[in-house]
Amino acid sequence: MSVQERKERERAVRERLIVATARELAEQQGWDAVTTRRLAERIEYSQPVLYSHFRGKREIIGAVALEGATELAVAVRAATSAADGPRARVAALARAYLDFAEHNPAVYDAIFQLDGGLAYAQEDTPEPLKDAFAALLETLGEVAGDGVHPALFTETFWAALHGLATLTRTGRLLPEDAEPRVELLVDRLATV
Repeated sequence: MSVQERKERERAVRERLIVATARELAEQQGWDAVTTRRLAERIEYSQPVLYSHFRGKREIIGAVALEGATELAVAVRAATSAADGPRARVAALARAYLDFAEHNPAVYDAIFQLDGGLAYAQEDTPEPLKDAFAALLETLGEVAGDGVHPALFTETFWAALHGLATLTRTGRLLPEDAEPRVELLVDRLATV
């Protein structure tokens, strides 16, 4: 291995450590607790080292969002591939999405609430974000209904899921009614 390859590998390891540490700190204490000073202390590197990887917190949030979008896509695909039939796939998708939001609140915020400097719904949208949407579209497109554009239906269903995730997390919806909400959403929106 050349010196250059070793340096690139070490750089990639440091970058993964920064992202993982930011994510951990955000999950434990919220995104307000994620500062370059705290990250530098936790990973035992200087702040200039952090700035050699990311220009600031915004880019770190973006990196967490991209990682989280990949994980969300994997979770949705795993859940839907284990379900039998369109209705069961849609219900599995909804549950997987809501479970992801519940168990990864800081990551969910990085993807959907915070400014990570990422373009959404545009030509230059990063691939992990496009793939997370594609994971939804794969299942939801098949139940959009006659004359309904599959992507538009997917956006609408996703917006409903996002609303449920956000309102439940902030205590505005009772968590014990999560399953009846999923059933209602599937029954009323999906043409199964």
